[in-house]
Amino acid sequence: MIDIRDMNYESNMEEMSTFINNPLFAELCQHLENEYKVLCKIEYSKDVWLRGWNIKFKKAGKSLCTVYPKENYFTVLVVVGNKEKESVENLLPQMSGEIREIYAKTKEGNGQRWLMIDLETSGAVYNDVLKLISIRRQSK
Repeated sequence: MIDIRDMNYESNMEEMSTFINNPLFAELCQHLENEYKVLCKIEYSKDVWLRGWNIKFKKAGKSLCTVYPKENYFTVLVVVGNKEKESVENLLPQMSGEIREIYAKTKEGNGQRWLMIDLETSGAVYNDVLKLISIRRQSK
């Protein structure tokens, strides 16, 4: 098994998927590839809160989301900036309670909210993450 915090060992997508050990990760990757033809890049973060390897999904130079691998689940970071704020806030009443709570509890800084969303199963939260990513992609 890989050590997600070992910056000297760069893993690949197959190893990341094995580490996460959750079919939802493959489903998300497939969706992002099919829908947006994303560029996927594994990078090491030295951030004290999230130190370790992560997977960034980008399109046209813009970050759509970042996945932080965990054992049996993963965390998706979706940034809601000034360009996405109005669209996200208009959609929030139709989103799951969990997403509304994450949005409300996430402080805004420099005109952005960094939404950290744990995904273990498909369902309302997963579908809301896809909507947030779609809004992120559409904003220019």
